Amino acid sequence: MIGRRSTILDEADRWLFPVIVLVSVFITFRGHNAPGGGFAGGLIVGCAFVLRFLAGGSLRVRRSVIVQPTTFVGLGMLLAIGTALAPLVFGDALLESVIWQVEVPAVGTVKVVSSAFFDLGVYFLVVGVVLAVLVALGADPIHRELVAEQPGVETGEGTS
Repeated sequence: MIGRRSTILDEADRWLFPVIVLVSVFITFRGHNAPGGGFAGGLIVGCAFVLRFLAGGSLRVRRSVIVQPTTFVGLGMLLAIGTALAPLVFGDALLESVIWQVEVPAVGTVKVVSSAFFDLGVYFLVVGVVLAVLVALGADPIHRELVAEQPGVETGEGTS
């Protein structure tokens, strides 16, 4: 039986979710020059998904993500490891950072730091882990009900 949903949590989720995601992106890209980074930004956006989970359950979390959580984990690991190992290809030290200056029209000169890509990889990794946990928390009872409905399949509950 599913209880009534909280209107307050629904509205908080609707208004705060995009704001929390923007704050997490800011913290992530600020991290290579100041406190923050991919881990802190990933945890902040994880809190946004926890709010979404509390407001609407696992189904709402799954509907708000366009890819599987494991895809985020894999992409994050690939980006972080690739960024860490890339300097070795050029004869530099592991995790050595490079700064590029890019001229952007109407903005001016923008500094792009290679450590920002490492932070982005960690961000995706943390977001993927949080999403996987939230989806797994909500999926277990549904899975048990579906398995219990199939004839000839034992769930393992109540047996000794």
